Amino acid sequence: MGAYRADDDYDYLFKVVLIGDSGVGKSNLLSRFTKNEFSLESKSTIGVEFATRSIHVDDKVVKAQIWDTAGQERYRAITSAYYRGAVGALLVYDVTRHVTFENVERWLKGAS
Repeated sequence: MGAYRADDDYDYLFKVVLIGDSGVGKSNLLSRFTKNEFSLESKSTIGVEFATRSIHVDDKVVKAQIWDTAGQERYRAITSAYYRGAVGALLVYDVTRHVTFENVERWLKGAS
């Protein structure tokens, strides 16, 4: 029987950012991973949002802090602070909209 652990009790905390064009599904990926929810009527993200999920790996608790940002060009100035402290990024594009794949290179340049 394991000891009770509070929600803010974790061994590791990893920040991961979601990047990609507007409307590719970043917010729904976040919602599915953290709350197991999916919405066809989701609205565009304004600014930055984040959610967390704790995962047990062996005898450790790993807390994933997933940051979601608006993909619109007007929010691009947010990104330098947005990337700070991140250990990884998930670059998302829409397989049904080729232009979102073409923009992957631009997102990679902005992240470096």
